[in-house]
Order: sequence, then structure tokens, then C-alpha cells
Amino acid sequence: MRLNWFKNWRVGRLARAYVVSARPRTLPLSVAGVLLGSLLAAGEGHFDGTVCAWAVVTTLALQVLANLANEVGDLKKGTDNEHRLGPVRGLQGGMLSLREITGAMWVAGSVAVVAGVLLVREAFGEWLDPRSGLLLLAGGGSIVAAVKYTVGRGAYGYRGLGDLFVMIFFGWVSVLGSYFAMSGAIRVLYLLPATAVGAFSVMVLNLNNMRDVANDAACGKRTLPVMWGIRRAKIYHLALASAGVASLLLLNLLSPAGPRDYLFLIALPLLLYHLREVFRREGRALDGQLRLLSLTTLLVALLAGLRGLS
Repeated sequence: MRLNWFKNWRVGRLARAYVVSARPRTLPLSVAGVLLGSLLAAGEGHFDGTVCAWAVVTTLALQVLANLANEVGDLKKGTDNEHRLGPVRGLQGGMLSLREITGAMWVAGSVAVVAGVLLVREAFGEWLDPRSGLLLLAGGGSIVAAVKYTVGRGAYGYRGLGDLFVMIFFGWVSVLGSYFAMSGAIRVLYLLPATAVGAFSVMVLNLNNMRDVANDAACGKRTLPVMWGIRRAKIYHLALASAGVASLLLLNLLSPAGPRDYLFLIALPLLLYHLREVFRREGRALDGQLRLLSLTTLLVALLAGLRGLS
């Protein structure tokens, strides 16, 4: 009886540790672009529930892979230490070993590959279709980007390039990729909503980097707040929010729009409250805004995706 209790306790402890390292509060952000692209396709009569489901599974697996890889890379580079202001991660807190978290990375990566392949098969049916190759290429790039953010000598997150890659993969690839998987086409106009989701996603990264700016600077992690200073980083934060809202407004100006197309403005009070708190706070006090910003991004994506739905 005691042995069974111990095994159950250990399994529960490991499960909680894996959940901590997976960072659930980042997951709404990861699906925002996929859901927006899927809704845009649905508005044109191209929605495919199975494709949408595989796209969501793929992006969730990629996000978990990125979070786990980020934990490994930051710990090896010394950035995850007692001076870091964010929540204590599984590896940093000794809840998981390097072997355990590396194994979890393989699992997340494998799920992303399998789900991505099934997504492509469901979307286009045959592998020789050039569209299949394009979607697989985007998926492969997403996996590499997820791992290389902090892992290895060429980690782009340590060179101030994290914001650019978030815009590319959380914004453009996520929205346009999911729309492409259902419609088989790319609409240049939809670069605008993709840019909006990308801008809000970059805000999440910037907020995280502003929180840990002192520790990152001491450890040689050259994020934009480290290079620019906290004041300019906050102005940049405001610029990103403005660019996101402006992109959606411009979309409505360049295409037929009705009252429903402005529903995303419902989220504006949340965004304004967030900006006020960011300009008032620093350091650890910024951490509480991460969940709000992730959920606000998801809300904006869902509301902006309602355009064209009957």
C-alpha cells in the first residue's frame, strides 16, 4: 500500500512539474493565429473542422516544445537563476531532470510532426502537390525556430531577434498558414490581420523581456529591452499595440466591412488597461500582465475572425 502511494505521489509530482514547464498561460496565445486563419477561411466557405483540429494540435505541440527548449537553453546559459523574476520552472527548480525535460521535448516534437503531417494530408490529399511541400516547409521552419530561440550558440533570442521570429511564426505563418491549409490560396490582404496577431504576440515576448531585463543584461541575453532600455521598450510596447489595432482597422477600410467587423474593438478597454499597468509597473510586477495579454490576444483574434461569417 505504501509503495503504491509513493508511486502515485511521484507520478503526480512529475505531472505537475511537466505542466509548469509547459507554461499553460502561453497556450491561448499559440492558438490565436490558427483560429483567426480558420475563421477567415470559414467566412469564405472553406472551413474544414478536421484541418482546424490538426492545426490546433500542431501549434500547441510546437508551443510546448518551444517552452521546454527555452527552459533548457536558458538554464545552460545561466539565465535561469535565482535572480530571474518569472515563475520558477521545472528544470530550474529541480522538479525535473535534464533527461526528463529532454524526453518531453522529443514527445512534443513528435506530436508536432505527426499532427503536421496529418494536417497536410487532410488539407491537400497528395504529397506531390506543391502546396503540401509549402505547408511542410513552414512546419519544419516552425520546429527549428521553436528550438533555436535559446538553444545552441546561434540562439536568436540572445541576439535581439526573438521579436522578428515571433511576428513571423505567431503572426504570418500561423494565420496565413491555417487559411492556406483550408482554402489552398494566400490572400495578401490577410497579411493585415496576421500582422495584428503577430504584433500582440510580440507584446507578450516584450513584456516577458521587460520583466527580466536586469537579469538578462547580467547574463548576456541581448533582448530589445536590454539594448534599448526599459523606457524605450515601453514605448515600443505601445507602438506594437497601436500597430495591431491599426492593422485591423486598415483591413476594414480596404475591404467591405459591416458592424460585425469592428467587434474586435470590444477588447480595446482590456488593451488600454494593460498598457496603463505596463507604464506604471516594472520588474516582477509586470508578470501578472502576461496572462491578461495572452487572453486579450486570443479574444481579438476570435472577434476579428467573425468578419464574413453568416
